[in-house]
Amino acid sequence: MNNRFTSWRKATLISLLKNLLIHQSIKTTKVRASSVQPLVDKIIGLAKENSLAAKRRAYRVLGEHDLVAKLFNEIGPRFKERSSGFTRVLNLGLRRGDGARLVVLELTEIKKKEIKKAKKEKAASPKNEQHITPVAEQPPSEEKKAKTTEAAPPKQEKPTVPKKPTKQFLGGLRKIFKKERDSL
Repeated sequence: MNNRFTSWRKATLISLLKNLLIHQSIKTTKVRASSVQPLVDKIIGLAKENSLAAKRRAYRVLGEHDLVAKLFNEIGPRFKERSSGFTRVLNLGLRRGDGARLVVLELTEIKKKEIKKAKKEKAASPKNEQHITPVAEQPPSEEKKAKTTEAAPPKQEKPTVPKKPTKQFLGGLRKIFKKERDSL
């Protein structure tokens, strides 16, 4: 992170901070994670104060009202009991292309997503659990039996749409270079 222009370095750190606050866990390099940790500690320390001045200072860094609201309403209260140690770094190994050390940078107090739990509960419960009281149980009539035994009509296929002619390659350059040996 040292061999960058100052503005690029600041933009990278703020971007990492925003993504960490939104997703609560990000995958990055060890150098970036270690350089963004002090910034995360300062921002969460501001969220623990929960004053108007602290919100304005956080907005000066983050630049988004929604993110500041999330920081002060959700993330800050989770860390009320902690005085430090708001993030953890978990090593993943080396990146294949350049050998950089990859890590997972995450908040120590992670809020579990309730959406996934709600979907699992809906899938576990049967869909048709409505209690319907039968009016009068009658045997099905012959007409209904005949309709159920008949084969369903075959599905009609969609009409085929003729394909549009493809655009010419760069205004007809293919005509000029017909063979590979003639091309430059």
